[in-house]
Amino acid sequence: MKWNRYQISTTTKACDLMVSMLSDCGIEGVEIQDHVPLTAQDTAKMFIDILPELPEDDGICQISFYLDADSDCDAVLSQVKDGIEELRIFTEVGAGTIEVSQTEDEDWANNWKEFFHSFYVEDLFIRPTWEKEEPDREVRSIISIDPGISFGTGKHETTQLVIKELLKALKPGDRMLDLGCGSGILSIVGLKLGASCVTGTDIDEDCITSSEENLAVNDLSEAPHRFITGNLITDQALQKEVMDESYDVVAANILADVIIPMAPFIPGCLKPGGTFICSGIIDFKEDEVVSAVKAAGLTITSIGHQGEWVSITAKKN
Repeated sequence: MKWNRYQISTTTKACDLMVSMLSDCGIEGVEIQDHVPLTAQDTAKMFIDILPELPEDDGICQISFYLDADSDCDAVLSQVKDGIEELRIFTEVGAGTIEVSQTEDEDWANNWKEFFHSFYVEDLFIRPTWEKEEPDREVRSIISIDPGISFGTGKHETTQLVIKELLKALKPGDRMLDLGCGSGILSIVGLKLGASCVTGTDIDEDCITSSEENLAVNDLSEAPHRFITGNLITDQALQKEVMDESYDVVAANILADVIIPMAPFIPGCLKPGGTFICSGIIDFKEDEVVSAVKAAGLTITSIGHQGEWVSITAKKN
């Protein structure tokens, strides 16, 4: 299928009104390009430690939308042009011009899968759900993962760093807390290693769904577990739920800027002698996270590095 791509040149001031107008014309999805700095709310659900360096905001915004090339594009485009002219009465829309180009239909939701293939993390064999490849050597366990829109194929350095620490720290019968569970891969690793119960939390409800689905793929639906939507830093209900000093291992593969304010809450989740494993830490933020973990009263036992990423493991005295 071929699609017509329409790009409107407008202003950041008129962006929201322009998107609303497009919605009134029956256009539900748009792509927005501008140089407006991201807010804390924008970045709250982003799995990156280094934000892109944008040029200075010039007040210009490009809004793109797509129409089936075989549909009555002219009728919709006429509505859009009339809508732009109406908006000129109320706000500064800038050029208000529309550039047209054509693109082939692509399966954007699935094209990334060609880059995700099976791999090993020590004696664990991790493979995507759409592959049936068997390990070529003896392994402790096979884990199947489809991250969907969640973070966590297991291939990222930060995830592998945590998995390696779980292999050392988690013993059969341990209770595990997975903060920022994403696709559920760390919870699955915990259960495969013999955890008696796993609790996973995430601020994104889609991650909770993804985690449940991946447990089912690995025949772990009946294993003792629970996944909860919430933010340990701000959610008092979640704090009451998990800060009962009942976990032997707490894992957090998130971001340095989340781990730092979260650190004071971690001892309340751990049993005495329990282990805290955190990653998602870019190397130049290692010292900040180490300081935060120590300030929380935990003792650093090891620090791991893989590429430019860092993991920190600590004990509750």
